[in-house]
Amino acid sequence: MSKPITSTVKPSIISDFKEITKMRLALSVVFSSLAGYLLGAEVVNFQTLILLAFGGYFMVGASNAFNQIIERDLDALMDRTKNRPVAAGRMSVNVAFTIATIFTILGIVILYIINPQTAMFGAISIFLYTCVYTPLKTKTPLSVFVGAIPGAIPFMLGWVAATDDFGIEPGTLFAIQFFWQFPHFWAIGWFLYEDYKKGGFFMLPTGKQDKATALQTLMYSIWTLLVSLIPAFGFTGRLYLTPVSAIIVAVLGMGMVYFAIQLYKKMTEKAAKQLMLASVSYITLLQIVYVLDKFIR
Repeated sequence: MSKPITSTVKPSIISDFKEITKMRLALSVVFSSLAGYLLGAEVVNFQTLILLAFGGYFMVGASNAFNQIIERDLDALMDRTKNRPVAAGRMSVNVAFTIATIFTILGIVILYIINPQTAMFGAISIFLYTCVYTPLKTKTPLSVFVGAIPGAIPFMLGWVAATDDFGIEPGTLFAIQFFWQFPHFWAIGWFLYEDYKKGGFFMLPTGKQDKATALQTLMYSIWTLLVSLIPAFGFTGRLYLTPVSAIIVAVLGMGMVYFAIQLYKKMTEKAAKQLMLASVSYITLLQIVYVLDKFIR
């Protein structure tokens, strides 16, 4: 009787590169930056779009590589992260550091070619994520507040890339994605609570899967929806949302709020995961609606 064939597929260099830079996350950040650019640009410059895409990817890739170097010992303790290239020992710290350094330089230089303000915000994002957010994750739940700052920069970065100006419009885009970070990451912190605990990470506002955490998650979901509707009232300069698009955004936001309510009622990992997925859908569809609204009206 023949033995069953077992497959032992080892991660490739390409898959390790994707993992060290968190390719899916980086691409979602690039998407946000491009959406912000399209909102801010009076005339779309495809060369700038390409520079922004590559600069944004390098910026996020550098932050993630530095993060995985710093957290390599803690990553090895958690099921979610133990197979990351540095934590698993497939990639040396020196190689990861070289990638992170090259990406930092390339990212800032490419963004500087667009304009100096864009490069400045890109550099601030890398610094806050690597030097402030990452060390705070094992010390205080306030790390989520700090991490929400670099997490919110990409949406407004696109507008700054298009206009070389920071005002009420990119500030509003920043606020939308800033407040969105809280229900999104608290939902992740909830359903990965036990795994995060192995690494000593404090991601939930009370440090526990309790009603207070669920209530804060719900309140920030509501606040995210309200902030997302501000452009419909004409207070945000060139950033404007027509009534029809505002209704669409409101419906999308109420969907996210619904899942936040379900988390408050049920307090289960399944409810938290559903909220996380709803939050990702919300911010993606919101950006699409904002862009379509500008070009269709």
